[in-house]
Amino acid sequence: MYRIKRNKLTELFAAISEAQDLFLPLRKCDQTNYGLWSQEEAFDLDTLKTVKSAKDCFFPQSEVLYRCKTEGGKLSIDPQKLCDRDFVVFGMRACDVKAVEVLDNVFLNEPVDTFYAARREHGTIVSLACHEPEETCFCKNFGIDAAKPGADVETWFIEDSLYWNPLTEKGEALTAAVSELLENAEDSADKAVEEEQESIRSIIDKLPLSHLDLSKFKPENTMELFDSPLWEEMYKPCLACGTCTFVCPTCQCYDIRDFDGGKNGVQRYRCWDSCMYSDFTMMAHGNMRTSQMQRFRQRFMHKLVYYPANNDGLYSCVGCGRCVSKCPASLNIVKVIKKLGGEA
Repeated sequence: MYRIKRNKLTELFAAISEAQDLFLPLRKCDQTNYGLWSQEEAFDLDTLKTVKSAKDCFFPQSEVLYRCKTEGGKLSIDPQKLCDRDFVVFGMRACDVKAVEVLDNVFLNEPVDTFYAARREHGTIVSLACHEPEETCFCKNFGIDAAKPGADVETWFIEDSLYWNPLTEKGEALTAAVSELLENAEDSADKAVEEEQESIRSIIDKLPLSHLDLSKFKPENTMELFDSPLWEEMYKPCLACGTCTFVCPTCQCYDIRDFDGGKNGVQRYRCWDSCMYSDFTMMAHGNMRTSQMQRFRQRFMHKLVYYPANNDGLYSCVGCGRCVSKCPASLNIVKVIKKLGGEA
């Protein structure tokens, strides 16, 4: 176990960014989101939840796949280079760390997504425990421990110090690279961390959404849940805006499009898509889901039933609470769980 004083974090970040890119929560326009850190940027590690998760670092909202150009009657195709530079993502919460596991199951299984795989190979995650979880948090329902966030290095803020615990080879390598700034924590460090963990778990246990009943969301209940008349009641306030998708750390759907740059050729790129949109999965004959109710149902059936059925019980929700706080119509997965689970 190591530690570093809070007032030396800028030195730590500078040391990390000398050799590799560093992404961490930055405060801009009164919002906190992950971005590439530099000395001019104001970092914010006190805000519990960034507006969007750090998913962007591994699965960007938009990325070019290749470029095509015709010149002199000849067609040239220039594939986008894969990520080949090491980087660190600092400050990810336990829910967002778990979300990367969900994405891994999608993008690292055959056929492997080479763009995502390259970023995972070069990326090191430094997690940060949640000192004061909020009322919109419900990660405990999915077996996530906000007090022990895991990843390559896990950290805790306790009073004026950041406690640092490497867990993997990547974590050990990063620790060695910044060892001059880290000091060995005293013998009382383990006790201080344990007390902090107990405090976090105590808060989590008292949160209003920490004890949801997920017992009904099992593969054997798929058709019963799918055919439930409650969907017709639940979907009606939905605006189909896609906000829930874009703030969600586990959503992985994307569209592939072409941009015609004229003489500069054509760029083929992919960008995040949303199952809430009417043109999602549009094919030559039309859309297989013709109503907003069907699209609404697909989103939550996938997260609570389809995905866990195909991934050893791992839900495609991590209880981060972003959809709870950001949906303009006050719709979210918690309401679906309560309604279909039979809770009043």
